[in-house]
Amino acid sequence: MAVPKRKVSKQRRDKRRTHYKLTAPGLVECSHCHSLKLPHRVCKECGYYKGKEVLKVEA
Repeated sequence: MAVPKRKVSKQRRDKRRTHYKLTAPGLVECSHCHSLKLPHRVCKECGYYKGKEVLKVEA
């Protein structure tokens, strides 16, 4: 089995992990009620998608 010749330093290990981070979700504004929602999904606030009412949302 392969065994490392030398210890990997903390600096080298952390440099490799620089891209492991969370990204904020890309939110868009609902065209009907102007609240923020995920793209290509029904708005949770008003129930509209592409200008049509898809869900009945009770207040």
